[in-house]
Amino acid sequence: MNNWDDLRYFLAVARESSVSGAAKSLGVNHSTVTRRIRALEEKHGVRLFERQWEGYEMTDAAFSIFEQAQAIEEQSQQISRTLFGQDTRMEGRVNLTMPHDIFEHCLAEDLAAFQQQYPGIELNLMVTQGLRNLATREADLAIRLTASPPGYLVGREVAGLQHGIYALEGQSLEGSVGVITWSGDTQLPQWATEHFPNAYIALRVDDLSSMYAAVKAGFGVARMPCYLPDSVEGSAVVRLPIELSRSDWSVWVLNHVDLRKTQRVQCCRQYLLERLALKKGLFEGNCSGESGQYDE
Repeated sequence: MNNWDDLRYFLAVARESSVSGAAKSLGVNHSTVTRRIRALEEKHGVRLFERQWEGYEMTDAAFSIFEQAQAIEEQSQQISRTLFGQDTRMEGRVNLTMPHDIFEHCLAEDLAAFQQQYPGIELNLMVTQGLRNLATREADLAIRLTASPPGYLVGREVAGLQHGIYALEGQSLEGSVGVITWSGDTQLPQWATEHFPNAYIALRVDDLSSMYAAVKAGFGVARMPCYLPDSVEGSAVVRLPIELSRSDWSVWVLNHVDLRKTQRVQCCRQYLLERLALKKGLFEGNCSGESGQYDE
């Protein structure tokens, strides 16, 4: 088994425990994965997976090569990063990932200006939920909200992160007060019980933009990072005069250590650092009550 492409399909099924999950992770269709695994088994005269009710289960033969396949995968990724790290061209693709609300509310216009300034650099933007793996080159650059970036990444902390409690302007906060919480919350958060004695959960959401929309629609109050509501010009969603301690999380611009010499990646990285630095006050909650305006 010396074909890396074969190993990719094998590892995907082993990790996902399903053909459909493997197909999604590889970006191919279901039948392609099935065909490649069947051909691999026939080529070596072994059975790699048993179809069970709960999914695909590795056989002893599969277990015997799993760690070796992972090691080959890591070596292949290292080779790819090393070669890409020597690329001095100011053209080609840069895979960029960030939370979609940061792109939509803070960086969309800036990235449009970057594209006009560097037309040879093709930005591939990924803003779906879930972290992209920079070690496997799913992304070359990442803007992340985190308390502590992984050790294999290099980057810079741009700003601290401040939260505030927001409500629809003019909404009555006496008596029963609705609270918008995260979908995983089973009870009222501490800030709600502390400041609103008659609070109740009015809505659970799994997305920050949905939380903002819920506050704007009048569901109730919510605790949000200041950068989103404060970036909306003329918004009817206002920050309440309730002080919250600064979050342990910060805004980071990150890339894998092996890409520190890739010209177009570093050009984009420096541009993001400069543009985000101009918005530091927005992330740190210094713009509340200013109609979403911040100094540049």
